[in-house]
Amino acid sequence: QVQLVESGGGLVQPGGSLKLSCAASGGTLNRHVMGWFRQAPGEEREFVAVISWDAVIMYYGDSVKGRFTISREYNKDTVQLQMTSLKPEDTGVYYCVADMRMMRDATYLYWGQGTQVTVSP
Repeated sequence: QVQLVESGGGLVQPGGSLKLSCAASGGTLNRHVMGWFRQAPGEEREFVAVISWDAVIMYYGDSVKGRFTISREYNKDTVQLQMTSLKPEDTGVYYCVADMRMMRDATYLYWGQGTQVTVSP
């Protein structure tokens, strides 16, 4: 059973940067896309970014475009999310996801447990 484990969350001031990482264990995600969603308290899960298995195609949510960068090595079971110019509204639990399909909706097969990101003075 594949498990996704996120790391790198924490508290950061507005305007700061943070880098999240996610690694898969317990199996191989051969040719799976990997990505990130987030969820703020009382809100639905929001699409953040996704990257293809060959690291060629990336999509971003409108609210993070130009500030966040998703990356991975070619067909490796790890993914990173570099977050810059962070705003208080970026606060939430960030989830790593993986699936064979590249989607913007929250129907990914594999989900991590989440890592908390808090942007506050």
